[in-house]
Amino acid sequence: MNRHDASKIAKTITNEQIQQMLDTAKKEIKNWKVVSNVNKGLTKGTAWNILAKNFDVNKEYPHIALKNMVWEFGDYLPEELKIPKKEKHSSVSPIHQEPEL
Repeated sequence: MNRHDASKIAKTITNEQIQQMLDTAKKEIKNWKVVSNVNKGLTKGTAWNILAKNFDVNKEYPHIALKNMVWEFGDYLPEELKIPKKEKHSSVSPIHQEPEL
């Protein structure tokens, strides 16, 4: 998940959907020592403790906190909430001309 997509998703996501994402992440993350997406000086485990450990569905969170939660753990969102990736145009072949010497 990149920061731009996380910011877009954070504008419309509900706390219930965040809770579902966090529950899935808690079950599926095997290595908590991986470097965090949000802060390269932290591990995913430390990011969890800062962002998600005490998440309360009934509390209203600032946009930046929601963005960081989605940025860090957005790979565990349901597919319908993820922003589809743009296709790269790899079928375009470059134009070539022999050099005139």
